[in-house]
Amino acid sequence: MTSTSPAASGVESTYAWLRLSAAVVLCTLSSVGMWTVPVALAAVQKDFDVARADAALPFTLNMLGFALGGVLLGRLTDRHGILLPVLLGALALGGGFIAAALAGSLWLFALSYVLIGFGSSATFAPMIADISQWFARRRGIAVAIASVGNYIAGTIWPPVIAHLVARDGWRATHMEIGIFCALAALPLLLAFRRRTPMQSPAEVASASAAQGSLGVSPSALFVLLCIAGVACCVAMSMPQVHIVAYCGDLGYGPARGAEMLSLMMGFGIFSRLASGLIADRVGGVATLLLGSVLQGAALVLYLFFDGLTSLYVISALFGLFQGGIVPSYAIIVREYFPAREAATRIGLVIMATIGGMALGGWMSGAIFDYAGSYRAAFVNGLAWNLLNVTIAAWLLMRARPALSPTAA
Repeated sequence: MTSTSPAASGVESTYAWLRLSAAVVLCTLSSVGMWTVPVALAAVQKDFDVARADAALPFTLNMLGFALGGVLLGRLTDRHGILLPVLLGALALGGGFIAAALAGSLWLFALSYVLIGFGSSATFAPMIADISQWFARRRGIAVAIASVGNYIAGTIWPPVIAHLVARDGWRATHMEIGIFCALAALPLLLAFRRRTPMQSPAEVASASAAQGSLGVSPSALFVLLCIAGVACCVAMSMPQVHIVAYCGDLGYGPARGAEMLSLMMGFGIFSRLASGLIADRVGGVATLLLGSVLQGAALVLYLFFDGLTSLYVISALFGLFQGGIVPSYAIIVREYFPAREAATRIGLVIMATIGGMALGGWMSGAIFDYAGSYRAAFVNGLAWNLLNVTIAAWLLMRARPALSPTAA
């Protein structure tokens, strides 16, 4: 009987790190679709002569395409590897931006963003699942690095898009971005020609044993993860979606709120990397619980402090606390489910988190309209965060007997 060592299969190898580097660059490129609508919103609204809410519709459809693409391309990844999904994603991304540039109506423009979101999704959930199989001891930090590209994109792309829109107009900007991203992605595909290593029998047994230690069925565990994903992101969306409007209501102006949002995203990069290191030591469930508890603490601070300096500090803390929560779900899936199902299951959990962001963004606005302030919306976010903390704590407590060195 023969077995393949990690070194021989490429796991934890120099090639694995090169593959991870290419994944980060691809994710940074393809995440541009999240930022073109917010930056070009006023220009698009003026060109199509529509209401502000209508002009924001492409962003919603972009998220829809991203969520569905994560599941469909994740399933394709589980069956055929990551190369084909990434190629399809690059083509969809470039085609979507070109279609947006040529759109003669707002609806055609908005529908093109479904394609853009679909293309972007290839480099998130499916890519995270692929990268997770190239690492064992350092899986947590590898997953964190693979997921940090969209936060880097949030730092790099907005000023670039703003410059291009001011210089060339929003249509030419979409055309330029589409062509550039498609062409830039193609050489990076060479890094993904090698097939993902097969999961060893020992890894399969380990995942089965870990799952069995929880005393719940695989279906029940997965449903709990999806519920937790919705709950944590309803809470997460409150500051992320409404901080600009909140600052306007307090009299600080939207520019201050935009700076706070940028601060959140910047500190989120450090959060994701730190959470990966923590997960390698204590596991995905404990990391999820830690991030969720700290996110709740930051939400509590928003309730008691609304001075300008305080809001800058709390926004930085919020980004530092919440950035590692979503990657924790991918790590948990890899710990408790077979590798052959990883991309599909991660895609579904990520879809749940996106649903939570969409629900929370709308819900916080509806609560504000009813109550006349954001205080009740922050309390609502805390309640959803408590649900997520409860699920993570329950899973961690059930896993302890299997982790205990005396349980033999």
